[in-house]
Amino acid sequence: MDHWLYVLIVGAISGWLAGQLFRGYGFGLIGNIIIGIVGSFIGFWLFGKLGISLGTGTISTILTSAAGAIVLLFIAGLFRRS
Repeated sequence: MDHWLYVLIVGAISGWLAGQLFRGYGFGLIGNIIIGIVGSFIGFWLFGKLGISLGTGTISTILTSAAGAIVLLFIAGLFRRS
């Protein structure tokens, strides 16, 4: 049970951070969690392919997830503008 709570908290923080950096606003609690969780998959996959490591721990997990969420928001923005 603790693992799921950790995933939700990290997802919410990283989604909120990505919303602040990319668009300047958040997407609500549920939207931030979804963006953060999907972004973490993208971030860890992308950083793995590029050979980038931010270290271990909660802060590096949040930063990697936020980077992936920013990539996700950028791609979504490309489709929204089309």
